[in-house]
Amino acid sequence: MPSFDVVSDFDSHEANNGVDQANREVNTRFDFKGTGSKYEVDGEVISLTTQSDFQLKQMIDILHQKLSRRGINIACLEEQDAEISNNGAQQKIILRRGIDADRARKLVKQIKTEKLKVQTAIQGDKLRVSGKKRDDLQNVIAMLKEFDIGLPLQYENFRD
Repeated sequence: MPSFDVVSDFDSHEANNGVDQANREVNTRFDFKGTGSKYEVDGEVISLTTQSDFQLKQMIDILHQKLSRRGINIACLEEQDAEISNNGAQQKIILRRGIDADRARKLVKQIKTEKLKVQTAIQGDKLRVSGKKRDDLQNVIAMLKEFDIGLPLQYENFRD
């Protein structure tokens, strides 16, 4: 029976390279000289540290630019609230990987409303779609590309 997996993933090595490039740009820019601005990566969390809220917004723009050039979809970034104090500003950005249970249920519901002859199964942080006809699976992919869930989706492991 033909099937495929719906996943939401990114290349973590490219994400680290994008953060390194953003760090280099912040270190060489004139408006960031002497501010101690930096990006730090700890697993799936990017920490931004600088002196003011305005510089923090500029750092986010730089990070978005560098990551998108590296092929990382900006939709997989989840920005936490900024912590602004007298001596600096900090913010954490989480790199989201996988489809959480609520979004997976929304995808299953959307597939069922189309009344295609396919079966869906939530398997951890991915969604398996299987059916008898390849055309039905291709229709599901086309439908999911139009449906906005707030995460970048990839379709992999397509088997006949």
